[in-house]
Amino acid sequence: MLNRKDLLGLIDASKEEITEILDLAEEFKQRIKRGEKKLDRLSGKTVTVLFYENSTRTRTSFEQAAKYLGATTINIAAGTSSVAKGETLVDTGKTLDAQKNDFIVMRHPMGGAPYLLAKTVKAGVLNAGDGMNEHPTQALLDMLTMRETFGRLEGLKVAILGDIKHSRVAKSNLFGLKTMGAEVRMFAPETLIPKGMDKLGAKICSSREEAVKGADVVMGLRIQLERQQAGNFPSLGEYAANYGVDEKVFALAKPNAIILHPGPVNRGVELTSGIIDHERSRIEDQVLSGVAVRMAALTLLNEARNNGEATK
Repeated sequence: MLNRKDLLGLIDASKEEITEILDLAEEFKQRIKRGEKKLDRLSGKTVTVLFYENSTRTRTSFEQAAKYLGATTINIAAGTSSVAKGETLVDTGKTLDAQKNDFIVMRHPMGGAPYLLAKTVKAGVLNAGDGMNEHPTQALLDMLTMRETFGRLEGLKVAILGDIKHSRVAKSNLFGLKTMGAEVRMFAPETLIPKGMDKLGAKICSSREEAVKGADVVMGLRIQLERQQAGNFPSLGEYAANYGVDEKVFALAKPNAIILHPGPVNRGVELTSGIIDHERSRIEDQVLSGVAVRMAALTLLNEARNNGEATK
């Protein structure tokens, strides 16, 4: 049982907890495909989506997940709320608690913000991305997509290429995949590889060819164009030529390897159009996996609350 009040990261998630989420998410995904979108697992519950950063995929998939489960959803954009008037995160949390919200889904530009909110509120908090720290449900949906393809996670070789330094997706995938017994390889310009990733369990590769060779999964990460102004690499063209994945590089992976990307993709930069639209690409499938994983996380957290087992 996922005996937690909150889902804040995968750094401390057990193999059993991750497996439980993925098992239920797989069931939900199949039901959605069959057109079953009224499940009422969260009937009478309120889920507030509180985003301090822009988002399309994550925000809408959490909203869909809550609605498919029968919850009432409230959408708060920080720029149009009292936050714009100077309200603190703690005070925002107290307000939402006073309104008897059951769950708060939050994205915030500062690492650790969801942990602060979780300590403040009685509601369950789900981290939808905090600064450069973690994005747990994105990693879970990536793992669901991998497991559906290969039937397992243990023993898989996963190559992650792109802006690892600023990527919460990379960190959550590293934590989750290592727990599940996969090998995680990483490659990026030296300016985009944070120190200590090897100590966390990643294999830091010296070339994209080394990272991709024999891999089961090749995952591109979005190059944040705003970072390019900081001189982390010379130009987008040079990045694509030396660090991006094209058909020639992808050919080094296993014949049945798949391509993933958390989106949005900069076509022709981290991945070529041929790779994005490749027959082995699972980028579109990740989107549906995202709805299913978020349904599973909400359902299991709600069950823990109802059973009085939300101990941490």
